Amino acid sequence: MSKRADASKCGGVVVEFESEDIRDARVKKGISIPGSALIYLKGPKFLIYVSGALSMWGDRMWHFAISVFLIELYGRNLLLTAVFGLVVAGSVLLLGALIGDWVDRNPRNKVAHASLFIQNISVTVCSVVLMLVFLYKKRIEQIWDGWLTVVCYTVVIVLADVANLASTALTIAIQRDWIVVITGYNRGHLAGMNATMRRIDQVTNILAPLAVGQVMTLASNVVGCGFILGWNLVSLIVEFFFLSRVYRIVPALSIKPPLTEEDQAQVYLQRMERRGSQEGDDVAQPQPQTDGNCNTSLHLKEIKDLPLCFRRFRWLVSTCKDGWRAYYRQPVFLAGMGLAFLYTTVLGFDCITTGYAYTQGISGSLLSVLMGISAITGLMGTVMFTRLRKTYGLVNTGIISSCLHLGCLLLCVCSVFAPGSPMDLSLLMPPVSPNSTTELGGMLSQRQKHTYPLRGGSNQPLLPDRSSIHWTNNTLLFDNVPSGTAPESYISIILLFLGVITARIGLWSFDLTVTQLLQENICESERGVVNGVQSSMNYLMDLLHFIMVISAPQPQHFGILVIISVLFITTGHIMYFLYAHKAKRKPRLDT
Repeated sequence: MSKRADASKCGGVVVEFESEDIRDARVKKGISIPGSALIYLKGPKFLIYVSGALSMWGDRMWHFAISVFLIELYGRNLLLTAVFGLVVAGSVLLLGALIGDWVDRNPRNKVAHASLFIQNISVTVCSVVLMLVFLYKKRIEQIWDGWLTVVCYTVVIVLADVANLASTALTIAIQRDWIVVITGYNRGHLAGMNATMRRIDQVTNILAPLAVGQVMTLASNVVGCGFILGWNLVSLIVEFFFLSRVYRIVPALSIKPPLTEEDQAQVYLQRMERRGSQEGDDVAQPQPQTDGNCNTSLHLKEIKDLPLCFRRFRWLVSTCKDGWRAYYRQPVFLAGMGLAFLYTTVLGFDCITTGYAYTQGISGSLLSVLMGISAITGLMGTVMFTRLRKTYGLVNTGIISSCLHLGCLLLCVCSVFAPGSPMDLSLLMPPVSPNSTTELGGMLSQRQKHTYPLRGGSNQPLLPDRSSIHWTNNTLLFDNVPSGTAPESYISIILLFLGVITARIGLWSFDLTVTQLLQENICESERGVVNGVQSSMNYLMDLLHFIMVISAPQPQHFGILVIISVLFITTGHIMYFLYAHKAKRKPRLDT
């Protein structure tokens, strides 16, 4: 104290003491920056991001590769790919509610670990089977008069479907439940995590199929299978470790809400059913006679009269029914249905739209560039979502995104009637006379001047997973566009892709809006089953768009599919507008 008092009399010394204090503060500040970065890297958000990136990367590689593998296995034919698509969509459609119910009724760590293990092991075993089939295909075709080949194809499709179901369960658990708990139900943090996860999804949506496609092109399909096998084994270990650490450092994840009275009664029925199956005709302990117990005992008596297989089937049906009822009861039901209706569309970068573009003279290299631009606009949609939500609120963000999405899709409608469009409605009408048939043939030949046949495009996957990037199949399955011919006009195809690319800004912003509405407004005990039903609805509406394409497969019909798609999308956004109207009206009625 005396030294400091003496130093205060001398100006220079005082300055020296002050500079040391400032220097200490700067040192502390310099230390705090890497310290905070280290804390973030060890935090739950970063671990979830890394785990999600690994999982998404593996999913994108696998969904792309399995479509190509199935085509190569079946003699460059679409049958196996179509069967795989139908099996995947049908299984999620039927089992979505059961998967969600399983997520709700089990501890979070067990759900995540079981889903992760089943998914990666299924892909690993499937990759081993594919490697053996590619290596010894001729020998396998000679065993059991070729029936061993059918068995191998069945095993591949079943294992791939199991992996997809496990991936659905993992997505529901992590992106619909864990994230909500990790953010502490903070809407701002929740929006940020949702947007970041979607950006990761957009980036992997581009790079992962490119990576495995290059491996398959430069090496072979067997090496591609080995690459996917190794990736899944490494990813399984890393994701398991990261998710376990997140579960440990976030205590709220170990707490699940108590079951409701209905759930308790259902659990009681299940326990009594198991006890009855184990003890045979033994009589249970007497319980106090209440209205609930009387109803339960009567219901148990009815259940015990049925065989065990029928009892389990009845429970599965009742679980599915209760899941769909719970979905219908949600206040965000219309918003979820609106999002599902957006899946019935050909206006996306899947095999259908890219195949149509190929018939209109667009090369594979140009399609790859357009796909990259669409990824950038998708990232812009995630950025727009976070900013709009802060400024206008979540519900209004959905309204703005809907208007932007519909406005951009009007360009696609204009492309149907623009110069260069191959649409010919006369093809839908049967000829009425030989003369009319001749005239129709002449008109068709004139309209098809700018429509190119798909040389290798017939091998393009028909029913692939919507999340993959199937334009990369052009490097493997598509020949170059015929030289010496050119379309009459590129205006139609330019308007089409301009609308599709710009519409992704509003599309992804709207998707994030509905996703967060589902996260915020669904009670924790029903979060899994409701999101499982939402996945089922998405796959159902996705199947409708493939049925549309099967009904009108020619390039001359694509304009009709575009108009139908815009009508479905408009219907989905109208549903959201109705939800927004009710959501805004409710606070007024409460006041």
